[in-house]
Amino acid sequence: MNPHQAGFLKEQVLPVLATIVVCAFLVGVLFLEILFLNQFTTTDILLSFRWVDVLVGLTIYLKTSIDFAIFIGHLMHDNAGWKSRLSIEIGTAFGNAAGTFAVLAVWTFFKEVKWLLALMIFLAALVLFKLAEQSLEHAKDEDDRYPNWFRRTVFYFELWLGRFNRLVAPVLKYVVPSISMKSAKRTGFWSLLAFSFTVPFILGLDDFAGYVPLFSVVNVFGFGIGVFVGHMLLNMLLYISPAHTIKVVKNPIISLIGSFVFVGLGIWGISEVAHLIGV
Repeated sequence: MNPHQAGFLKEQVLPVLATIVVCAFLVGVLFLEILFLNQFTTTDILLSFRWVDVLVGLTIYLKTSIDFAIFIGHLMHDNAGWKSRLSIEIGTAFGNAAGTFAVLAVWTFFKEVKWLLALMIFLAALVLFKLAEQSLEHAKDEDDRYPNWFRRTVFYFELWLGRFNRLVAPVLKYVVPSISMKSAKRTGFWSLLAFSFTVPFILGLDDFAGYVPLFSVVNVFGFGIGVFVGHMLLNMLLYISPAHTIKVVKNPIISLIGSFVFVGLGIWGISEVAHLIGV
């Protein structure tokens, strides 16, 4: 094997294979967690596999992946080499999954008590409104290339969301902890692994919590698989071309549509809360 082939194997093939292996492992852990949680609930979480649930999880994850893409892209830029890529892949995948596992466990026990479930869904709705505002921030990055009606829509929608989110900020700050998204060059495999884990864990925790209103209509197991597969695909695309991948996920039109979706899910969640508490 010549040096060029060996370099391609280490820099591209090995990290991509690692993403697939890690994704398969995390799906297995999700399966085992659900089996474990089902021992403590009166209504079991279904382990049946439906493609529509996977697609929903995949689609929504990729829409909320802007922060992941930017964070991982910067980490890859500042920490070159195949060992660093493996460390970043493993750390971010496990961090994202840990957030998912934590919210799933909390949701499983909360759903047995209506007022606790209502509280969790309400907080999740607030997270969704915050995600909607953040999505609009990306929509403004290049909106000067778009028609005036598009820019005005973004401006007024962000104005409304900003006012609402400022009102609930005293509550939301305890749900969405502040954490630095700045990457830096890390020395050593384990140091980079630990840093790669931390931010995706918080983002995975917040993002998956925001999906709680969906759990009444989608299969949680399939949805979780979709989230993990989405993270795997994002990593693959970032390995191939970080700049182009980030540009796609930050597209203003996609960001605006995603913002509308988040607000819709948030309103749906609040209506579920009203139903649960008998309003």
